[in-house]
Amino acid sequence: MSLMKNTLAALAVTLLTGTTAVAAPQEFTTFPAPKARHDVKVTVVADGLDTPWAIAFMPDGRILVTERTGKVRVVKDGKLLPDAIAGLPKIEEERQGGLLDIALDPDYAQNKYVYLSFMEKAVKGPDAKPRDQDKGNRTVIARFTDDGTSFKDMKVLFKGALVDSGLHFGSRFAFDKEGHIYFGIGERGQQDRAQDVLDAAGKVFRLNRDGSVPTDNPFAGRTDALPEVFTYGNRNPQGLATQPSTGLIWESEHGPQGGDEINIIRSGTNYGWPVITYGKTYGLGLKIGEGTEKAGMAQPELYFVPSLALAGMTFYEGGALPFWRGDLIVGLLAGGIARLDVEGDKVVATERLLTDELPRTRDVAVGPDGRLYALIEAPGTDGKLVRIDRK
Repeated sequence: MSLMKNTLAALAVTLLTGTTAVAAPQEFTTFPAPKARHDVKVTVVADGLDTPWAIAFMPDGRILVTERTGKVRVVKDGKLLPDAIAGLPKIEEERQGGLLDIALDPDYAQNKYVYLSFMEKAVKGPDAKPRDQDKGNRTVIARFTDDGTSFKDMKVLFKGALVDSGLHFGSRFAFDKEGHIYFGIGERGQQDRAQDVLDAAGKVFRLNRDGSVPTDNPFAGRTDALPEVFTYGNRNPQGLATQPSTGLIWESEHGPQGGDEINIIRSGTNYGWPVITYGKTYGLGLKIGEGTEKAGMAQPELYFVPSLALAGMTFYEGGALPFWRGDLIVGLLAGGIARLDVEGDKVVATERLLTDELPRTRDVAVGPDGRLYALIEAPGTDGKLVRIDRK
């Protein structure tokens, strides 16, 4: 993919509003002066990570990093410690699956709860429970208690459907102001599953933190839908972030060939996949579904053609980069980060940065020091945790 360095202005990037069919898309460009691009630098904090996927900052100064290959690694005082966190179940990697997101409970200081998402393979053999004895794998959401060196007392909150696929596990976490936990699961590469509200694929889910279903979930109390479902028609949610100023939950959705989306997650909304999309089939460039708009299906706040391969994201509220405060920062697996200027529930401008320095950005997070951190994903031991500062 040929992409202009440090800006999205040369891309066919389109700003859309509303939640149903809209008029012709409105083109927009990068930040005008004086809020133009600022020079920033990247510093390696720790290397030697194997396919890193997510970051969590602990109150005691530890930085926890999940490796998709199945370990939670510890970075302390600028060094990657040799010993991983103990107590995890056996987690295997298969294509896009493995150990994925990590998040601290909003009341971590009192309860020490940590949440993990990971791939679980089907259980086989005479001792397997019938519901688990099948081929394939699924996304699992579990809660643990952190004692500083190990995770204990695993409580499974949710299990997705078993699917014979290694694609589209989703898995990012977010919490709303009432403390509900949100997470996404992709349609597992079987696109029609996303429109079936009785199928636990292609959705964003909302639970109480003990795994119970909130009574005000859009499908709670119904027999024709899973009560945990909050939104549907989601292809592959790769990022969730709570906007501090509004409490809105934003999502980055990985599209096919083109059609990456930025959405606001609203209760009961159908985001259209695969009926409507701005993307096309990989390699062939063929049309998917019925077009780009349909009544009753939401338009994205923003979409990208060609794809930038959206990944983890965060709202920046730190002090180290004051000119970015309030912006939505999105990791790009195609290289670099995207900075979105968000005003309320609208994206008004964007720019792309650090395409050379961050060749495959899996996650971004704001540290307690107010700086921005990112994970450079790479197999083997080439993955890195880096820090982004103003020059």
